[in-house]
Amino acid sequence: MRSDAAGWRGFESRVRSTIELLDMAIEADDSSVEADLAAEGAALFAEAEERELRLVLSGEYDERSAVLAIHAREGGADAQDWAEMLLRMYTRWAAQRGFEARILDLSPGEEAGVKSVTLEITGEYAYGHAKAERGVHRLVRVSPYDASRARHTSFALVEALPEAEDAADVAISPDDIEMDVFKASGAGGQHVQKNSTAVRIRHIPSGVVVACQNERSQLQNREVAMRILRARLTEIEMRKRAEERAALKGEHVSAGWGSQIRSYVLHPYKMVKDHRTGYESTSPDLILGGDLDGLMRAYLLSNVGE
Repeated sequence: MRSDAAGWRGFESRVRSTIELLDMAIEADDSSVEADLAAEGAALFAEAEERELRLVLSGEYDERSAVLAIHAREGGADAQDWAEMLLRMYTRWAAQRGFEARILDLSPGEEAGVKSVTLEITGEYAYGHAKAERGVHRLVRVSPYDASRARHTSFALVEALPEAEDAADVAISPDDIEMDVFKASGAGGQHVQKNSTAVRIRHIPSGVVVACQNERSQLQNREVAMRILRARLTEIEMRKRAEERAALKGEHVSAGWGSQIRSYVLHPYKMVKDHRTGYESTSPDLILGGDLDGLMRAYLLSNVGE
């Protein structure tokens, strides 16, 4: 909190200094500082927007890192390709924000893309931003997997989970889990073949099942699977609290975890539209390249207190 207060004081000081410099330039009829003032003004505006968003990101888990799970839905090979496109989009967005992105588990598609992938995004407020992405994402395009070049619609589900900070954050009794081991399959080269290193864990009380096969050893896969399990149990607890608060207030809890939130149209025209906020862009290539801040900001500002 202290560093945040210092940041606001520093921001206020920069604003005052810029205004004073502008007043002096106007009084002296000096245009030599015009470019510098314009650049500083743009920088201050961008910082003001970022600070406004930080005020919105005040949820219990918003400061944490995030776990994103992407699942191909209806659409066959196109849907699996779409899931991989979303993986690339979020990886690039994370890099642009200065976050670190790491694949925890990946199940490759039969013909192309991925069936499902779990991505860890490490950084301050990663979950606060990423929660704007949970729901079903719809893609409309000319299918590269259709010989007749017909237009196809495919779907992928994105789950955003707050990462559990440590083992004590979510208590899991050893008696509450069942673990199976199996041979890893799919892409992975020399490390995906002979030994049963892949791990599947079932949390008996909740029925949640997670699996991991990306790491080289059974122990490493178990550790990653437990991290994913803790993130899922944290989300379940978060949702339960939201439902309890809503019941006390007589409010309805949105089914945002599974409903269609956004459409990406690449043919016959180009557009991305968020169905929750009405935010639209005619530059899907930029958005698929990781330029998600506008979409996220529109959603977060429209859901203050979520």
